[in-house]
Amino acid sequence: MTIMAVADIPYAFARRHGVLLSYDSDAPKVTLRDGADPAILIDLRRYIGREMRAVRIEPSAFDALLAERYAMDSSAVMAGAIAVGEDSLDILASDLPTAEDLLGSADDAPAIRLINGIIADAARQGVSDIHIEPYESALVVRMRIDGVLSEVLRMPPHVAPVLVSRIKVMARLDIAERRVPQDGRISLTLGGRMIDARVSTLPARGGERVVLRLLDSENAGISFDELGLTGDADTVLRAALAQPNGIILVTGPTGSGKTTTLYAALKTLNDGSRNILTVEDPVEYAVDGVGQTQVNPKVGLTFAAGLRAILRQDPDVVLVGEIRDRETADIAVQASLTGHLVLSTVHTNDAIGAITRLRDMKVEPFLIASSLRAVVAQRLVRRLCPDCREAVPADAALARALGVAAGTTTWRAAGCTACKGSGYDGRIGVFEAIRIDDVLRAMINDGADEAAIAAHAFAATPTLGERSRAMVLAGETTAEEAIRIARHDDAEVNLG
Repeated sequence: MTIMAVADIPYAFARRHGVLLSYDSDAPKVTLRDGADPAILIDLRRYIGREMRAVRIEPSAFDALLAERYAMDSSAVMAGAIAVGEDSLDILASDLPTAEDLLGSADDAPAIRLINGIIADAARQGVSDIHIEPYESALVVRMRIDGVLSEVLRMPPHVAPVLVSRIKVMARLDIAERRVPQDGRISLTLGGRMIDARVSTLPARGGERVVLRLLDSENAGISFDELGLTGDADTVLRAALAQPNGIILVTGPTGSGKTTTLYAALKTLNDGSRNILTVEDPVEYAVDGVGQTQVNPKVGLTFAAGLRAILRQDPDVVLVGEIRDRETADIAVQASLTGHLVLSTVHTNDAIGAITRLRDMKVEPFLIASSLRAVVAQRLVRRLCPDCREAVPADAALARALGVAAGTTTWRAAGCTACKGSGYDGRIGVFEAIRIDDVLRAMINDGADEAAIAAHAFAATPTLGERSRAMVLAGETTAEEAIRIARHDDAEVNLG
C-alpha cells in the first residue's frame, strides 16, 4: 500500500496546526501531531469535501515527516513567473531575521516568492551553485548540478535589479553599492533542514552578477567511509591522520570536493581528546567540538595571521583552508615540525604538483621533506545511473585514450525517469594519493623533478587517470567524464 504526500495545505498551516494531508489508496488521510487541537479536523473535512481518516503520531515523528514531505515537494514553494511593481523595492529593503523558513514565508512580494522558490528548488535538487546573470536582453538563472551548469529560468532584464537587491538584503550586503564586489552569507531553513548560502556579487556590463553556493549542513557530517576512497588512497590518508604531526595536503581544482574530504578527516580526529582549530575562508560548515576562525583581510586577519594566532591556543590539529603564499606555507611547516598535525589544501592538478607548488613558494626542500606526510589529489565525476546505463563497445580512438583493446565494453548515459533524463545519479570521487616515504623524502630534499618523483610514488598505486579508467570499465562513469579529468599531453588524452 503506497502513501503519497501531497501539499494540498500550506506548509505554514500544517506546521502551526500540526496536521499533514496525504492520500492512502485514494482515501484522504490526515496525520495529526500528538497534542494538536482535534477541532482542526472539522475545517479539514470541510476543505476536502469527503470522508477521511485521522492518525496521531509523536511530535518528533511529525516534525521529521513534515520536513521530509514539504522539503521534497515542489508545490510547497511558489516559484512562478513574477511581475515587478514599483512598490516592491520597499519590501526588498526591509530587514529579515537571521534564519527565514522559505516554506513558511507568507510574504506575497513577487521577487521574494521567486528567490525563495529558486533556492528551495535548488536545495531540493542537490544544486551546488546558483548563477544569476544579467544581460542586456534577459536575466538568466543557471544551476550547477553534478558539476554541470544548465539554464533553468530566463526573465526580462528589468527584473535583475529587484532580484539582486533582494538577495543582497538577505545576505546583509550594501544594496546601494553596485561598483565593487561584495561577499555575504544567507542562513535559511527549508522545512526544518538548515541550508547556508555563500553569496558573491560582481559588477558586470549588464548589471551585478550573483553566485550563491549552497552549503548543506548534512555534508558536514559525512563520514570517512562515505568519501569513496578506495585501496591505497584510503590506506595512505588514514595512516597520515594517525601521525602525531606533519602536513597532509588535499589538492584539486575548485569544486572537486577538497573541503568535504577535510571535514571528513576532522570528524575522524574529533574524538574529544584533541584540541582542533581551523582558519578558513569562509567557514563553510559549523562543527561541534572544533574551534573555527574565519579570515577577514579587511582587519588584517589573513590565513598567516590566523594560523600564527591559533598556534598559541595549544592546538593538536590545525586545519588551514588553503596555503596560498609563502608566509602561510612557512608557518604551516613550522607548526608541523613543532608537534602539530596540519591539514590544508593547495590548488594543483595532481598530487606531485603540490610538492612543486611548495617549492614555488620558496619553502626550503629539506623542510618540505621533513614535514610532508601525504598528498591526496581528487576530482569528482558524474556517476552513471544504474537503471539506464547502456553498454557500448569502445571505438579505436576511445580505446587508444583508455589504453584498452578496441571493442572493449564501456558504458554511456541513456537517461530515464529515475535520473530525470540526465543519465547520471550524483557524483563520485576519484582519488590518487602519495605517501612520503624515506625514498621520496630523499628525492624531495635533493630537488628531484616531478617525473622522477611520480615514477616512484605511483610505482604500485594508481594515478587519477588509471583510477578513472578502472571506473569506466566497471561501469561507474563514462569515458567522457574520465577524459574530462585526465591529463592532456601533446593534445592527446592520456589515462595511463
